[in-house]
Amino acid sequence: MLKISDLAFSYSNDDCKVFNDFSLSIEKGAVYGLLGLNGTGKSTLLYLLTGLLRPQQGSVLYKGEDVKLRLPSTLSDMFIVPEEFELPKMSIKKYASLHSGFYPNFSYEQLTRNLAMFGLDDSVVFNSLSMGQQKKAFMCYALATNTSLLVMDEPTNGLDIPSKSEFRRLIASNMTEEKTIIISTHQVRDIDSLLDHIVIIDGSQVLLNASSDEICRRLLFAEQPISEPTDGALFVQPSVSGNSVILPNEYGEESRLNLELLFNGVLAERERFAQVFNRSNAVL
Repeated sequence: MLKISDLAFSYSNDDCKVFNDFSLSIEKGAVYGLLGLNGTGKSTLLYLLTGLLRPQQGSVLYKGEDVKLRLPSTLSDMFIVPEEFELPKMSIKKYASLHSGFYPNFSYEQLTRNLAMFGLDDSVVFNSLSMGQQKKAFMCYALATNTSLLVMDEPTNGLDIPSKSEFRRLIASNMTEEKTIIISTHQVRDIDSLLDHIVIIDGSQVLLNASSDEICRRLLFAEQPISEPTDGALFVQPSVSGNSVILPNEYGEESRLNLELLFNGVLAERERFAQVFNRSNAVL
């Protein structure tokens, strides 16, 4: 669905590039988690993917079309929910009537159903809502556009604990095999159960690009008492009960993906994880 090739981008003409020779492919029908430390280019990458920024070199192709051309056929099939936004002083219903025409697959029925999951209705005026409520309403609209690509930047920021649970349910109920959702976040515990695929970046370096199933086939996530040896572990992190460890999954054991532990491990032990996933383009 998305093919990023040899991408280079900087915000000025100096030598400090956000991306340089960056490549990545995104397939349809999956929820992607885009992870990275603050300042490593996650938001910039999302803006490049959706045509809000133009690369200095390289290309971003969406279904074979160059995104920087901003063709109507491309823009009508993708939607971005940025981390920060300002909505007009109008009702959700009015907003939908003005903008839904840009999206051929928009579903008003779906919008109504999505809003109900958060206890909202279309008569509510955006500026009468708190920032957290505005974010919920805008995400409901975004999902109702039914674009093939939906990009969300830090969607759980500003949401309370019950709302984060409702957000996960909202995404799951709107997902289809024809959609791709990319969620960029540093709050990994909010979305770990949603993700089909994990991408970890550090600027121009793709440190990990693998499905959740592949990760759990190759890695074993476990909790060990402090007295138990950690020889052979790819990564060890102290926990309340002893140590959280990631081991090579040599015997095909089942374990639950610990996304926070994986993220910390990949950043700390790049060479080890690169060897496990046989990634020739990882930084060694």
